[in-house]
Amino acid sequence: MSHNGKANMRHMMVVMSTMEQWSSVKSLQQHGSGEKHLRLAFSSLGPNQVCDLTLDGRLVSLIYAELKQDMTEEGISRAIDGCFKSCTDGVSTFLLLIQGGRYTKRERRMVETLQAHFGAEALKYLVVISLEDGKVADTLDDALLELLNTCDGRYCRITSSAAELGALLKMLDRMLAENGTAGYTEAMLTEAKNKSTEDSAMQILKQKVQEVEEQEWASKQQMQQQEVRRAKEMEELKGRHAEERKKEAAEKKQYETKRESLEEAVMSHRAMLQLQMSATDDDDTKKMSVILLGLSGSGKSSALNLILERAGNQYKSMQSSHEPPQPTLFCERKEVFAAGRRLILVDTPELWDEDGAENLELVKDCLALSLPGPHVFLLVLQVERFTQGECEMLGHLQRIFGRDFAEHAVVLLVRFDRNQRSGPQGINDYVAGAHATLRDLIRKCGSRFYELHVTKSQNALSYPQVRDLLSGINKLVASHGGRSFSTRRFPVQELQERKKGIGQRKEGALEGHYLLRDA
Repeated sequence: MSHNGKANMRHMMVVMSTMEQWSSVKSLQQHGSGEKHLRLAFSSLGPNQVCDLTLDGRLVSLIYAELKQDMTEEGISRAIDGCFKSCTDGVSTFLLLIQGGRYTKRERRMVETLQAHFGAEALKYLVVISLEDGKVADTLDDALLELLNTCDGRYCRITSSAAELGALLKMLDRMLAENGTAGYTEAMLTEAKNKSTEDSAMQILKQKVQEVEEQEWASKQQMQQQEVRRAKEMEELKGRHAEERKKEAAEKKQYETKRESLEEAVMSHRAMLQLQMSATDDDDTKKMSVILLGLSGSGKSSALNLILERAGNQYKSMQSSHEPPQPTLFCERKEVFAAGRRLILVDTPELWDEDGAENLELVKDCLALSLPGPHVFLLVLQVERFTQGECEMLGHLQRIFGRDFAEHAVVLLVRFDRNQRSGPQGINDYVAGAHATLRDLIRKCGSRFYELHVTKSQNALSYPQVRDLLSGINKLVASHGGRSFSTRRFPVQELQERKKGIGQRKEGALEGHYLLRDA
């Protein structure tokens, strides 16, 4: 869709929030009053309130009906349905407002009611905005993460500046491009209602069938009990002495069976304890190591920190993530527990100088810190920055690690805020139009490439990106049978001793730091 087409199209968003969040949206009007390209206008449309957001010639109308705390699901459904039916002359989508990154029971009821009334299709047209003024949640809870995954990461945070609403337009364009420019339609609502009616009828039918089956089962049970009782009475008539002897034999057999079962249980428990005592946290089969490689300034450290946070389901505040990391001067190992295994990430400086001569000590350090690997090499490149040095990078790495290096390599394209001058661009389109040398590098690495956004806003988008990256790494490791990269240049024993020496140097440095601090 062209830019003019977007400007002429009116977007109607049904807002789901409490009155407190809606009031926070109104308060943005005074903060955005100085922006010439931004205008907020509030009005009423029947029982509903409307906020017309105009930004750079684009118009988005936010339609809101007050959802009170004591409302029933039926009342919430009617209020949302009323807002949707007033969207008669534009593209209809949905907007959920939360406060400070907290997804409370009230917002969950709204989303559940939306899905029950409008169907699961409505979540494809849902955007989540966190209004943040003061204390915010350090981490996103599991329920919100599950919702964001369903919404394909359409989530952004807005503080006190109305200008930040521009992120909403970007997500709106991306959502309509992926799910259909017509938005959520009346036809979808009719289909959802029909399906709900069919599901209700099927549920009633299943319930009736279950009741009949339960009655039939109860009747059979009663007949079986009567037969058992008659058989027992007949056995008692045969003679009490014979019955007593049988009872004694049965009790003896039951005792023997119970004693054997107890002995087996004790033996099994002992075997389990032995396995637990022999198992250690250093089980190499549950570890996977990745070495990050690239030129200075390519974004290796930023990518490593973001992968650690997202793989560990951590969500830091914007203020703590904006400071750029210091240049990497030595190899450093970080670990995180993700998907049932220990993920080891090794950050590295450049392993060669301007003349192409390798730094042998750094090469040994990165291989030692990656033990029991390395399993994967992650080549980090910055989007829209492909220099002569990066053209020659693959050749340097193959001379250092061997010709089969590329078989264990994955390309990670890091995109910063400053790389988005011309708006969002699909990574596949970027690679297709990239420098021929970059395309050849990716091809030699098995066409394995992934994208990672390091941005000041919409940073929840990095959750599915990190998930896809880790999935690709796991597939590559599985394709090699779980085996690590063979380091023929250096014996494993030498690397193990070097790893131990690095650990001892770090402990000594920490001890010296504490001594100086206490002096």
